[in-house]
Amino acid sequence: MLHHVAEFAPDGRRLITATAITRNHFGLCQILTARRTEPPEFAGGWELPGGKVDPGESIGGALHREILEELGVTLVIGDVVPGPDLLGGWPLGDYGVMMVHLAALHPDSAQPAPIEQHDAITWVCQDTFDDVPWLAADRAPAIAALTLFAALQQH
Repeated sequence: MLHHVAEFAPDGRRLITATAITRNHFGLCQILTARRTEPPEFAGGWELPGGKVDPGESIGGALHREILEELGVTLVIGDVVPGPDLLGGWPLGDYGVMMVHLAALHPDSAQPAPIEQHDAITWVCQDTFDDVPWLAADRAPAIAALTLFAALQQH
């Protein structure tokens, strides 16, 4: 589905893309999370960065665009983080479905910084995961992403 061009799932729900940017920092598997500034109902909550798939865009294209806009970085997109939805994503009620991918910073990328819709970023691992107040929709996919990344690091 990474290269499939569509802004809506076959059932009409909006496709949302998100990424768990990963790193192995001194043996700790970590993912990057960002604190939202908008809209007001999400301000102050922490999430996996990403956003809506625009018309004529693939999930991968949307992911690259959103992360460049929000954090100023380029990525190497990795494995999908499978969710419980029939499409393999993470349901967002009747509104949409979030497709989550692991990713790493491209070797030539800048370091991430909050640019758009965020005012802070931090790296979390399993021990520090609950140090930030996660947005409800992002908590389960973030746990799954961190678990998948840790499993992949052991192989």
